[in-house]
Amino acid sequence: MKLGILSRGPSSYSTQRLREAAIQRDHKVKVLDTLKFAIDLQKGSPDLYFRQKVISDYDAVLPRIGASITYYGTAVVRQFQEMDVFCANTAHGILNSRDKLRSLQILSRHQIGIPRTTFVRDKKDVIPAIERVGGAPVIIKLIEGTQGIGVLLAETAKGAESIIELLQSQKQNVLIQKFVAESKGRDIRAFVVGDRVVAAMRRVAQGQEFRSNVHRGGIAEAIDLPEEYRATAVRAAQILGLRVAGVDMLESKSGPQIMEVNSSPGLEGIETSTGLDIAGAVIDYIAAQVDFPEIDIRQRLTISKGYGVSEIYIPEGSQFVGVSVHDTGLAELDINVLTLYRGNKTIPNPRRDRVLEAEDKLLCFGKLESMRGMVPTRTLRRRNPSILDLETEIDTNK
Repeated sequence: MKLGILSRGPSSYSTQRLREAAIQRDHKVKVLDTLKFAIDLQKGSPDLYFRQKVISDYDAVLPRIGASITYYGTAVVRQFQEMDVFCANTAHGILNSRDKLRSLQILSRHQIGIPRTTFVRDKKDVIPAIERVGGAPVIIKLIEGTQGIGVLLAETAKGAESIIELLQSQKQNVLIQKFVAESKGRDIRAFVVGDRVVAAMRRVAQGQEFRSNVHRGGIAEAIDLPEEYRATAVRAAQILGLRVAGVDMLESKSGPQIMEVNSSPGLEGIETSTGLDIAGAVIDYIAAQVDFPEIDIRQRLTISKGYGVSEIYIPEGSQFVGVSVHDTGLAELDINVLTLYRGNKTIPNPRRDRVLEAEDKLLCFGKLESMRGMVPTRTLRRRNPSILDLETEIDTNK
């Protein structure tokens, strides 16, 4: 395999370890400075130049895109994708994870634990927003901060209001997040490669510091991650579209809560604390994908006219509740069930005798016309009738 590592830090621990692991496995590898590329576009022939020369053929690239070059870095990754080069993380996945608000918006529609979070712009909305997440103390985060930078703890609502006002005056977008007291000063980093967690560590803050990042002086220790945490980490990475990710979780009373999903996780802390060859696991995964690549069904299965991929929700009272996949008659309607989602469980290629339950979701491929008729009419969730009535009254008086 010929592998390109997209990195602006060739001497960094992570880049060196990935390069060493590739060489140890007899792969050809080169570290490529992401900003030294030029992107050429013409009809039917996307191309890349590196240091003014047409780039040679690569089997795969491993992006290590820093936050400061997200736009250009993801453009380079996207160009490799268009040239049919396997990318360990896609541009889409990197962009999803890089913006904290965007990643939480995507995760919030799934049955995955996340801290209660709110995003506001108007000063008048700050105090009500703090009350909605459970009141002070609260965590205030810059949307694009990294390594614990731009993460603040506000002990009082007034203090939080002052901090937010100051940050917004500097054109910064911030999130207000519930403070999970039982996890103060510690979190879990799970390193996900493909569909498994290859290593995990608990990071513990030192002294009065509440941020547990190793870059902030936190101490890391290897842990045997419970299955619930493993499943949550893998699912979060998959939802955001990442194949290699560092998933940071809080240990709350209700179970794991996703703090952040990192598309370029560092290797030094987790390799040092666990003694495991994480770099080797990443390289082995990429090599396996080059030999037998996964296909993005969204791009391939929608080619046939009238056919596509859709999600069917099974609500309470549905005719399918208590019925096996076979007895639903979906196959006769030219609909194939690819995956069953039940709570936070993912059941790929469910057996024909699997009995469906209320609130199951079926990811299906088949005739779009048939699936369209099975999607229930959306009903508005009336969270607070008095508020909705007021909003309606305001609209009618415009």
